Amino acid sequence: MKHVIIGAGPAGVVAAETLRKGDAGAEIHLIGGEPEPPYSRMAIPYLLDGDIGEDGTYLRKTAGHYDNLSIKYSHGRVESVAAGDSALTLEGGDKVSYDRLLVASGARPMQLPVPGMDLAGVHNCWTLEDARSIAKLAQKDANVVLIGAGFIGCIILESLLKLAGNLSVVEMEERMVSRMMDDTAAGMLKRWCESKNVEVLTSSRVSAIEAASDGAGDKNVVLEDGRKINANLVVLAVGVAPNMEFLEGSGVATDDGILVDQHLATNVENIYAAGDVAQGPDFSTGGHMVHAIQPTAVEHGRIAALNMLGQSPAYKGSLIMNVLATAGLISSSFGKWEGVKGGDSSAATDEAAYKYLRLQFEDDRLIGALGIGMTEHVGVMRGLITNQTPLGAWKDKLMASPGRVMEAYVAHSQL
Repeated sequence: MKHVIIGAGPAGVVAAETLRKGDAGAEIHLIGGEPEPPYSRMAIPYLLDGDIGEDGTYLRKTAGHYDNLSIKYSHGRVESVAAGDSALTLEGGDKVSYDRLLVASGARPMQLPVPGMDLAGVHNCWTLEDARSIAKLAQKDANVVLIGAGFIGCIILESLLKLAGNLSVVEMEERMVSRMMDDTAAGMLKRWCESKNVEVLTSSRVSAIEAASDGAGDKNVVLEDGRKINANLVVLAVGVAPNMEFLEGSGVATDDGILVDQHLATNVENIYAAGDVAQGPDFSTGGHMVHAIQPTAVEHGRIAALNMLGQSPAYKGSLIMNVLATAGLISSSFGKWEGVKGGDSSAATDEAAYKYLRLQFEDDRLIGALGIGMTEHVGVMRGLITNQTPLGAWKDKLMASPGRVMEAYVAHSQL
């Protein structure tokens, strides 16, 4: 049996290792799209901070790890997949055959459709090569403009603030991290960043990036209202898109990502998908969503590999889960953090201490939660949601005092 995996991120690596554990004689070929050992993008901020070296981003740090497992690892970009021939074609024309194929090709950063994106000093923060370029430019006293204050942007923000002297953030939405925070939480986060001397411009759109007239390589980020912000470095974090264009003509069904069932299988026999490219089962809604977070990618990779081995474990669905640190302030959201029609909600706010907790209920079950500055409740909230715990009388107690979630969890874990 020959297993081919497109993508060498967490989903692909875990899948390859799971396949080897389940079949000592299988041929396993892991194809990565970058000239690096398989690494974690989530480790890039730690690299920029100087907490780790490049080898600290590697998913497996033992020398010869893949060779020792008889996993062939090669670099290449996939150009097309011919499902009828059970083969894929790489850029350059090389063909690779397979018995079973896992697409774990991840996502790529989106670009702004404005002039000036090709100027020197304009970078995404997505790859190790991006990190190298940013580290050279984000020096002390440099002017840095970060475009985008979503989840990825707010992770990068912390590193840029440590590296550079002057940081401005431009976000087109009305609030920061709009997909994981309500107005109260986002407003608190914005004030926190401003207290760290970060300029945060929400409801602001970039119309162009232009070379400054000083001849020193600086740029101006031009906003739609005409304002210009000087920058030595511009970092883009305006969203990502799944890498699945090479599947055109393959017959594999796609939507926001590659559509997969509870076994991570696509509609085409012997082709599976996992990680940031997969639109898989969603725990909270029962529908299908792309959840671009590393824990989901890892579990996708494991479940997909077991199914490729002929087993049939079902994926129960991933929970929308975001935990991030922005300039030292921890925030988190889980599940249906916006609530549901007919549901109940309770909240506790301490503006001065930058603390906020909101719980969302459906009947007597916790279905969503949003927190700022309250790290001690993260695991508990997730547990209550994923276990679908009937809270009974504890729901009324949490409605009156949301901060008692630990007590509620302990009370029900002892039943």
